[in-house]
Amino acid sequence: MRNHSVISEFILLGLSVDPQIQALLFVLFLVIYLLTLMGNLMLLLVIGFDPRLHIPMYFFLRQLSFLDLCHSSVTVPKLLENLLSEKKTVSVEGCLAQVFFLFASGGTESCLLAVMAYDRYVAISSPLLYAQVMNRQLCMGLVWASWSLAFLDALINILVALNLDFCEAQDIHHFCCELPSLYPLSCSDVTASFTALLCSSVLHFFGNFLLIFFSYVRILSTILRISSSTGRSKAFSTCSSHLTAVIFFYGSGLLRYLMPNSGSIRELIFSLQYSVITPMLNPLIYSLKNKEMKAAVKRMLRKYFWCFK
Repeated sequence: MRNHSVISEFILLGLSVDPQIQALLFVLFLVIYLLTLMGNLMLLLVIGFDPRLHIPMYFFLRQLSFLDLCHSSVTVPKLLENLLSEKKTVSVEGCLAQVFFLFASGGTESCLLAVMAYDRYVAISSPLLYAQVMNRQLCMGLVWASWSLAFLDALINILVALNLDFCEAQDIHHFCCELPSLYPLSCSDVTASFTALLCSSVLHFFGNFLLIFFSYVRILSTILRISSSTGRSKAFSTCSSHLTAVIFFYGSGLLRYLMPNSGSIRELIFSLQYSVITPMLNPLIYSLKNKEMKAAVKRMLRKYFWCFK
């Protein structure tokens, strides 16, 4: 399947046409991107080097940090480039490649959040069997399944999108290439691509959301059966970070892909939330709310500074 477009590139209109505002936005998003890199790399290093964190929960958290690095790096570098450049263009092929990797990284994160919800359910409902149930083989299988399903979903959507023709319109009212933003520019029928996108949203993202929902229904049921208030508080604290991450990801991501494409400010804010802001916040959510992570960071910093004394 080949794309038979007349035009060879799109123009990303971005967030503002005012040069002064663009300069401020460049500084803002550069800081956000650097914080995203530092925060997620820190989690990767801390979990990798601290043997106390070599348990399933932190194995999945390490995968989430790597995904956040990927997801942010798909969009932010191009956003920064366009904020400094007068020619804010992207080739049709480059645009479709960005769509593919956004789908793949976002879809994998959706699956991984569902896996992490199941992990929390097992930890709270069967703590004595946790290590036996969530063994290394199962954890690796769940991660590989998450990546495989997401890349298959992305591949199906991009193969259907390759049939879209783009003839005259070039302006994308967005800071990155997302599939809904391309539909108004197509001079061919978008029904097949839209149907594929809708089906993948329902089956993939809503499917994972339902798995997370039912996992938390079981978790809540288990917590309510705990007799002591201290035990209930401790059980809830183990999944509060994950629940916060789920709210950030699904609250913005699903709304963005389900709302009509209009290039509105609200639409751009939702896209910024799940593709730029959430990858920066996840390390803070998991480190600030987690005593084990805070203790591990302190141990690593003490060891680091001791080496340089």
